[in-house]
Amino acid sequence: MALSPTNNAALLQEVDEAVRKDQLDSIWQRFGRWIIAGVIAALLAFGGYLYWGHLQDSKRGENAEALIAALDKLKSGEPTAATKELTAIEADGNGAYRAASLFQQANLKADRGDLKGAAALMAKAAADTELDQSLRDLALLRQTAFEYDTLKPETVIARMKPMVDAKDPVSAWFPSAAELSAIAHYQLGQYKEAGVLYGRIADVPTIPKSLQSRAVQMAGMLGVDAVKDRAAESAEKDEQAGVAPKANTAGQAEEKK
Repeated sequence: MALSPTNNAALLQEVDEAVRKDQLDSIWQRFGRWIIAGVIAALLAFGGYLYWGHLQDSKRGENAEALIAALDKLKSGEPTAATKELTAIEADGNGAYRAASLFQQANLKADRGDLKGAAALMAKAAADTELDQSLRDLALLRQTAFEYDTLKPETVIARMKPMVDAKDPVSAWFPSAAELSAIAHYQLGQYKEAGVLYGRIADVPTIPKSLQSRAVQMAGMLGVDAVKDRAAESAEKDEQAGVAPKANTAGQAEEKK
């Protein structure tokens, strides 16, 4: 008896399903163990990643507690005990905590007059590629300051050059780096270069007033006019920001008369 088209389609579908099942069975028999092993490996890797993150969080917490304990010992007048805590953080700490330990140890050595030892610790931080670049720059700046009297002016200029020449973004340590570099240029008799640097320092709006005044004075002595009308600058900024100018109280009083 001939099968109807409907029966033919149903038969073909059953055959197709049977073939697919046989293929899947064959694949599973050949690769089933590897598939299971791969899934287990992926789960273990993911679990390991989560556990590693947990350990990192725990380590950061331990580092923070150890740093606070070391600072407390310093406040209590126990520098030896504090140094022991800081050394442990340096050896086992991560990132910023290791840097904080090195900076604080350098402070302790500098306070005792051991500038060479302080500079060595800063050199270690400056060479640590795992630290943020801004921390490494600060370490190099402090290392140079500790060693300044023993360095050639050319060495100081070369060390500070990346921070002095940085444009985008401008280095956070530019004012201090530029001042060290300006002093070195002055020692070499390069007065024009020193004056230009002092002028650039004076032009930084966020520096402390004492540094700004010193930079303006030094720039002027070296032939660079760094004096600016700060009131005019402030009025111009207010105008650009759409802020109404302040009333001239003296003029108003004269008008009332």
